[in-house]
Amino acid sequence: MKAERTFEAVAQTIDDTKMQLKKEEVSIVQSISAGTAIVSGLENVEMDELLQFEHNVQGMVQTLNRNSVGVVFLDNPDKIKAGDRVMRTGRVLDVPVSENLFGRVINPLGEVLDGKGAYAYNERRPVEVEAVPIMDRAPVDTPLQTGIKAVDAFTPIGRGQRELILGDRQTGKTAIALDTIINQKGTDVVCIYCAVGQRNSAVANVIDALKKYGVAEQTIVVSASADDEAGMQFVAPYAATSIGEYFMERGRDVLVVYDDLTNHARAYRQMSLLLRRPPGREAFPGDIFYIHSRLLERATKLSAEKGGGSLTALPIVCTEAGNISAYIPTNIISITDGQIYLSAPMFQKGLMPAIDTGKSVSRVGGDAQLPAYKSVVGPLKLFYAQFEELESFTKFGTQLDKETQQRIVRGQAVRQILQQRQFNLLSATEQIAVFAATNAGLFDGMDTMQIIDAQKTVLKIFHTQFGELEKAVLDRRKLTDEELSQMTKAFAAVLKSGE
Repeated sequence: MKAERTFEAVAQTIDDTKMQLKKEEVSIVQSISAGTAIVSGLENVEMDELLQFEHNVQGMVQTLNRNSVGVVFLDNPDKIKAGDRVMRTGRVLDVPVSENLFGRVINPLGEVLDGKGAYAYNERRPVEVEAVPIMDRAPVDTPLQTGIKAVDAFTPIGRGQRELILGDRQTGKTAIALDTIINQKGTDVVCIYCAVGQRNSAVANVIDALKKYGVAEQTIVVSASADDEAGMQFVAPYAATSIGEYFMERGRDVLVVYDDLTNHARAYRQMSLLLRRPPGREAFPGDIFYIHSRLLERATKLSAEKGGGSLTALPIVCTEAGNISAYIPTNIISITDGQIYLSAPMFQKGLMPAIDTGKSVSRVGGDAQLPAYKSVVGPLKLFYAQFEELESFTKFGTQLDKETQQRIVRGQAVRQILQQRQFNLLSATEQIAVFAATNAGLFDGMDTMQIIDAQKTVLKIFHTQFGELEKAVLDRRKLTDEELSQMTKAFAAVLKSGE
């Protein structure tokens, strides 16, 4: 009887163990060249699908031909050679996302680069998704304060906006983006820094600054360095955006910095030429505009019905010899909602930040400015533009009347006020106090060091005597003429006394 039960148990186990065929589509590498490969066959493969090569190397499909597919490698392909096996994975390129990403440094595939070990994730999101439909969007009406006076005053940024930062090499583009991230400390803004084609040392310096100023724990760093394959550099901005959209769809405000899209375009050009796509202007492929437009269109502010979250994009572009009419800069200028242009001559003169206010513009940020801020800065923008035009006449030795001389003195004071060292950030209310004092002429005729000291005095008085106005400003209340007058009188009294 016991043997009979044993036989039945074995028979049951055999019935439960049913053989199932697993179908896999496998092919071979036809040719390989500098980070790209041509793979024969794979008739059912999809665009952007991940392929698994030997030696644990991954690639992404970028070209679909009649009898072959063009693939860009995401890992180092040095060990891959013609004739090696290739297998479909059945999934498009995606990135793991979760709250555990805060404070981490990852590559575009979600693999950790900070040595802290793997992280748990909730889901995997495709790196390429369609932008939010127009009907699901809301107007940009909330400011994203950068803490930089020249930006917040003249080219304000709203949550959900796309504001380009462009200029020559070493003019302070990354510094502005980094200051903007640091200024979000203490807010609910999720920050993502995406490094594309940067040196590892440069990325390390950014990470050190984030840690030093206490914003690393609300920042996610996505890095595809200059040492990585062109395919990895190409997918980096899309992966960073997918991570940002995960938080945006949960009602959070997100800031994404792309540093920079010039390297991104070059990586795509390299991929395209190696895959034998027809070159166009400056050897870029014909769809170079589309790769950036489909990326930046994903930045938006969602309607209240969709949660009210936002994704603000700060793409960075490097120009050559100040030429903003080059191919990539003009493309991205036409896609974005404005640009902050950094001038090399201003940088060389020591004017920091080296923002050229004449070439910089924000097309929607003005609607997001706080009412109190707008009332103080509004007259200043027109005045400063007129001052720069007037100043050009003084180079010819033209005799000026007293009123014009006074306007030039005031304009020079404004220029000094707009200078600001990196990491020395001011809140919106502190900037209102400084600009109110500037409009009242309290800094007229002072040299640089005197203005720095006077500005510190103004801020000290503001915090000690007018602290109650901070909440009113942040509640979007416009300051009355009487309140502004009281402030400037208090500032003038102390500055005049020399305390």
